[in-house]
Amino acid sequence: MERLGFGMSLLISMMIIVKSVDGQGYGGDTWNSAHATFYGDESGQAADMGGACGYGNWIASNYGTDTAALSTTLYNNGFACGSCFQIQCVDSKYCNVYSPITTVTATNLCPPNWSKDSNAGGWCNPPRTHFDMSKPAFMKIANYVGGIVPVNYRRVPCKRDGGLRFSFQGNGYWLLVYVMNVGGSGDIASMSVKGSQSNEWISMSHNWGASYQAFSTLKGQSLSFKITSYTTKQTVIAIDVAPSTWTTGVTYQCNKKFH
Repeated sequence: MERLGFGMSLLISMMIIVKSVDGQGYGGDTWNSAHATFYGDESGQAADMGGACGYGNWIASNYGTDTAALSTTLYNNGFACGSCFQIQCVDSKYCNVYSPITTVTATNLCPPNWSKDSNAGGWCNPPRTHFDMSKPAFMKIANYVGGIVPVNYRRVPCKRDGGLRFSFQGNGYWLLVYVMNVGGSGDIASMSVKGSQSNEWISMSHNWGASYQAFSTLKGQSLSFKITSYTTKQTVIAIDVAPSTWTTGVTYQCNKKFH
């Protein structure tokens, strides 16, 4: 047994079936323009702050400090949570030598600040595309003295060690699941759950960030999940993710992921 993520977290091996609608993995997108700022300090201690995606402590959840909060336009109501982006500082005296590229994971929302102009402090106001990066990530591309820098960015496939992780919250009648460590596209569009005492899949509604919920009596049943990527529509069917003795506050892990 290994402890992970939120409080008491447990790894449980399971059988998993992977199928893709289009037979393709996620290959990434083209480069676009945006701006980037930073938050926190060089230590990356802000990584334990949680965030709008619900990953809790990002280091314990296997995301590290290479993370970023997305402006509303990029955040896409939470469906961008877990997505990976390459970011490169451009056209600024504060860019690091040779304009290195770094990769970050979307773990939070950078909310609008309507009290300020979009070009003077309201950096995350729609329709701006903006990354508020952790300071360690920002310092890989630019001198933090600059405060805000123009960047080029693109979506790229996420590289994750291990398989999908399912963190359980709620109770026996309301199950809330955070899906983490998602490789490939990194994102989730929909999710369903099936108890061992039923042949029917129960559609789970999107709660917030990377979490999905089911209002059903599932206690005492082993649980299987069906997860579909937002970007590629690839579907993963995970059989017996959690045993009939499952409990909240525990994270269950499989051995496969999106490609």
